[in-house]
Amino acid sequence: MRAEQAAYYRDLICVLLSKELKLRYHNTAFGYFWSVLNPLAFGAVYFLVFKLVMRFDMRDYALFLIAGLFPWQWFANSTTSSNWYFLDNRSLIKKIRFPRHFLVAAGVLNDTVQFVISIPVIVGFMLYFHVYPSPTWIVLLPLLLVVQFLFTMGVALTLASCNLFFRDLERMTLIFVTLGSFLTPVLWPISRIPERFQWAAPWAAYANPMAPIIICWREMFLQGTAPPAELAAACAWAAVAFAVGWRVYRSLQWRFAEIV
Repeated sequence: MRAEQAAYYRDLICVLLSKELKLRYHNTAFGYFWSVLNPLAFGAVYFLVFKLVMRFDMRDYALFLIAGLFPWQWFANSTTSSNWYFLDNRSLIKKIRFPRHFLVAAGVLNDTVQFVISIPVIVGFMLYFHVYPSPTWIVLLPLLLVVQFLFTMGVALTLASCNLFFRDLERMTLIFVTLGSFLTPVLWPISRIPERFQWAAPWAAYANPMAPIIICWREMFLQGTAPPAELAAACAWAAVAFAVGWRVYRSLQWRFAEIV
């Protein structure tokens, strides 16, 4: 029975993921390129503002930006879309009995796939700046994918569940994600925090849940390593976020059918 149930769940996830992928590229001429155009466009604007206009003195700043923007875009896309994972599938929720959290999992997996297929673009930038992939990627890449997936899944479960009861959450999420892109070390390294504000450096690195994840991704791409402290913090935040998201979902899911 368990084997049959596992096969059913696997097939269900594949069907839902296939639906999400088809919807994303439906009637689009450029398909895959839309997955990389958004972070590349933001990267170009930030590079223009910080490097050329404000004269931010940092070597290979374009590569630094790209290595942080792509994983951030994965989180931002899943988070802002999560408010609609249940609302957009209200007909399924009302008519069919199935694990509703699979809708969230399919949505987050969709953005995970988009990130994975955009990694060659990051590698292209690395090669241009004479930075080469490391053998440690064999371990670090799947590990960081799992860590960020679990963290994003937890946040998405919380938002998708709560948005059914508090629709203003959609607009609040967009504001917080926009602010988060500046408060998280995506555009700037923690080492550049002014000396008089160095007391805030640990908070910037560990209190912000996405900060250690972004730092680990960037270090993996540029140095082939992951700082142990930041990796431990990323794993801890992922576990906390997923546990909170699962608890919120389980406590509210019995009312989904009547609310949507």
